[in-house]
This record gives sequence, C-alpha cells and structure tokens, in this order.
Amino acid sequence: MREEPGGPDGSFEERLKAARGRRGLDDPKTPKGFDPKGIESSPMGIGLRVGIELVAALVVAVAIGYGLDWLFGTKPILTALFVPVGGAAGVWNLWRVFAPKTG
Repeated sequence: MREEPGGPDGSFEERLKAARGRRGLDDPKTPKGFDPKGIESSPMGIGLRVGIELVAALVVAVAIGYGLDWLFGTKPILTALFVPVGGAAGVWNLWRVFAPKTG
C-alpha cells in the first residue's frame, strides 16, 4: 500500500507542501522580466526611498503643526515644534532601512 505524501502520518512540512502543490501555490505565475525585489534593490531605488521618506516625514509633521497652530491660534509655535519631530521621524525611518538586520 503506497502512502501519498502529505498523508495523515506525514510531517507538517510534507503535508503543507502537498497542499500548496494541489492549490498551485508553489509555482506563482510571475510576469516575464519581473524583479520580485522591485526598484528597492538598485542604488537609485534606495536613494529615491531615502529622499521620499525624509521629505514625507517633514511635510506631514509641518502640516500637523500648521493645522494645530490654525486650530489653537498659536501661529508659529507648534509648527516650529513639529519640524524637529518630523526630522526625527525621517531619520528613524532611515535607520530602519539601513540598520543591520539581526537574526
């Protein structure tokens, strides 16, 4: 009696592989020439990401500060307070990009 891989006595990995094979999940159809890592794998992509994340963090922080200043009528105070907060958020995002990955 031949037992099918992924049968009731098989290990979890064998059963998972058999189930994924039946569903067709082991061989995903990717377009020809598709790079799964995308633009982030190139130095230009990393540079674009760094620039966009820094600018986006500053823009969001200034918008929040300006909105709170408009709401409370404290014109430049909260905007000036949120500029370093946005800078710190941008640097934190960059740290997450370039920090060494640990185990």
